[in-house]
Amino acid sequence: MLGLVILAVVVPRKVSAADAEPRPEQSADSAADQQTVVANFIGEFCLQCHDTGSAEGEREFESFTLPITSEQQLITADEIIDSVTLKVMPPEDAEQPNDDERLALLSVLRSSIAEARENFRSSGGRTVMRRLSNREYENTLATLLDRRVDTLGLTADFPKENTSGHMDTIGEALVTSGFLLDQYLQAASRLVETRLGKPAMQPKSWHFTDNFQQYEELTGAHRSVFKFEYLCLYEQPNTDTRQGGYGHIEDFLEGVPVSGLYDIQVHAQAMHRDTHYDPKIFRIDLSEPFQLAVVPGDATKGHIHYPQAIEPVLATTIVPDDQPEWLSFRVWLEAGQTPRFIFPNGPYESRATVIALNKRYKDEFKAPKVGVSRTALLREGALPHIKIGEVKVHGPLAEPGGGKEEQAVFGKEGFQADRAIEQLVAFGQRAYRRPLDDTDRTRIEAMYQKRLSENATPRQAALDTLKMILCSPSFLYLSEITAEDETRLRPFDLASRLSYALWAAPPDDELFAAAQSGRLTETDELKKQITRMLADDRSNEFIHGFLDSWLNLRDIGNLPPPRNAAWEYYAQNLPDSMKQEARLFFRNLLDQNGSVIDFLDADYTFVDKKLATLYGLPERETLRLADGFQRVSLAKNKQRGGVLGMAGVLTVSANGVDTSPVTRGVWVLENILGITPPPPPDEVPAIDSDVSGATTIREKLTRHSEDKACYVCHRNIDPLGYALETFDPIGRWREKYPKPKGKGTAATVDPSGKLPSGETYKDFPGFKKVLLESRRDLFARNLIEKSLMYATGRHMERTDQFEIDDILNRVKAENYGLHTMMTETLTSDIFRSR
Repeated sequence: MLGLVILAVVVPRKVSAADAEPRPEQSADSAADQQTVVANFIGEFCLQCHDTGSAEGEREFESFTLPITSEQQLITADEIIDSVTLKVMPPEDAEQPNDDERLALLSVLRSSIAEARENFRSSGGRTVMRRLSNREYENTLATLLDRRVDTLGLTADFPKENTSGHMDTIGEALVTSGFLLDQYLQAASRLVETRLGKPAMQPKSWHFTDNFQQYEELTGAHRSVFKFEYLCLYEQPNTDTRQGGYGHIEDFLEGVPVSGLYDIQVHAQAMHRDTHYDPKIFRIDLSEPFQLAVVPGDATKGHIHYPQAIEPVLATTIVPDDQPEWLSFRVWLEAGQTPRFIFPNGPYESRATVIALNKRYKDEFKAPKVGVSRTALLREGALPHIKIGEVKVHGPLAEPGGGKEEQAVFGKEGFQADRAIEQLVAFGQRAYRRPLDDTDRTRIEAMYQKRLSENATPRQAALDTLKMILCSPSFLYLSEITAEDETRLRPFDLASRLSYALWAAPPDDELFAAAQSGRLTETDELKKQITRMLADDRSNEFIHGFLDSWLNLRDIGNLPPPRNAAWEYYAQNLPDSMKQEARLFFRNLLDQNGSVIDFLDADYTFVDKKLATLYGLPERETLRLADGFQRVSLAKNKQRGGVLGMAGVLTVSANGVDTSPVTRGVWVLENILGITPPPPPDEVPAIDSDVSGATTIREKLTRHSEDKACYVCHRNIDPLGYALETFDPIGRWREKYPKPKGKGTAATVDPSGKLPSGETYKDFPGFKKVLLESRRDLFARNLIEKSLMYATGRHMERTDQFEIDDILNRVKAENYGLHTMMTETLTSDIFRSR
């Protein structure tokens, strides 16, 4: 609502002598008086640009009258309140109302909105029945089978998920196509057959001691120096050149015969971690022990030396320096998958490393060569790498009760043919997240009997029935059994909405029992369940999903920076650390009921060694990778604090190659203030249309904004982004822009700005202070609205704003606590309604 009117601009009027005289205070005791206050204010300060003829910014206020009887009037009243409160209207270059006039108008409009509230209670929006998102789908299957399913890549070929407002839970965006339905069928069949239909097999052992072939470019050196007796890792995975980042077993390309747990033993040693070569060449911290990890590979799915679509890290360990030792992993591999070994904290770009070493240290070799000579380095040099001499694989390992999946689906005793229908119905209830009715039971029994009549074994008939259950709309959709004429969700529907909001998974036994007893619809019981569920580690699914949506963190990597300009981003796998900082910050506030205002500014954050180094914090000297993330003080550091100082936010709000106050300003508008600016009109010229001689982005925008059409938007957007120009595209602090190519000097960053309300700031800390002083409620309200969108699966409508205001008032009374906010959100009528 505010996003449209805030972009309007008023042309300054000529001030007459009469205008210059003090204006009397306004009062509004009667309906006529109230209308007079509104009409006088609009007539004096708004109609110059917002009458029926001009309607600048697509906003027309001439027809606005009291009382408020329509939703459009409600929207207009809200827009006027927001603009006048933030003092963005009238703009500073126009004649300004005095404080008494502002307060009188705000009082009248707010009381009018309150009076109109009852008229709109019955027209609230409903959540569109939605399917599970791909994220929720995989998490649900993992919960139902009690085992991770990401090793199968069930959604790898699904259509790319649509989002709405960056949310992946909005029903109207989660469309279902014929192609997706076919993918659901294939995924269910693959899952059931791979995990529950696999043949019984005794454990088998494999032992590999040679023929360790590697990436083609390494073949000559390995044949010459090692005769393929060693499998070596020379760089981290996912590099640009991909030269020695993935180590596979050439004689085990067919992979394991069936899905299951396998013990893998690797005889390995970290080589030359004490190298005398300049560590800057490798772009790694040689003080840290080398890490070895296992990921799955599939020779039928792409080049075995390259990244593949399905390669979750299965296990990680530290590699010894002094001598080779046996390292053990117990991992889950799917049928046909072969283990591959990676070096997570290995050198960056092996090929470039070898070239640099040959140039710089050529005099150390007995027979120096021109160009690349990995052979000489391996034979005579001190090239840091991991060397593996033997690999043992043993499995599949026997599991009690037939395995986790068997017990999760059929119970502790496993499949029982004489109880097949009973077992299938019990699973169906968990999959459908509600008690089954007669139609459900009949359908399950009919499918089972049909397969028996077609000569399937009882177990196969049961497995085929499981596939049907996992393709049913009752499983794939968060469908509701609440009657159409009822507003409030019934207990089982409320349980599902709550469990998917907080866990992205079906209700557990305790929540299901609360629904079954009917107590869940009682506010006290609902609060009890919310508190329990938020304290559970499974609520990390909410934190991950919500931050991916609210802060757009899932988009990190969509526009990656150039490797030569930001090698740290790749060499240190910074995206993972960036996301984790925000997650731990959110988790801390949630657990402690800390104030959400800390999101705007805080004197602490959470960093690992990588982020401490990126931020230039003193902890970079003491933290080790093994320490993981630690809470650190920012009391003496004004360069960070709050989400706007986090590298993840600064990366996702840049465009990868460089930064722009426009891009980051829009990000702040949408994600911090909850304002969605309209897209630029087609007639607005491109930003580089007439910026000859401009040397900084600020100068470019100043030239660009000389066009009146551009100025209308940029006056509201750009000041929100200027303060963030002190950060480069991956969130590193800077005081100068990159030096231009060729001649010239690096331009100094100017992080000052002036908001449309007239408020000014000189730097990043000053900008955060403005947000804290005048926009904290706008931010808190936006966070409430975003959490409601995420939890209900729909956008908030104007008729929802009354209750959002009530939630905000209760949250403010509790010092803006995040736990309080979530409890109030999840016990609200909005969340509990259809």
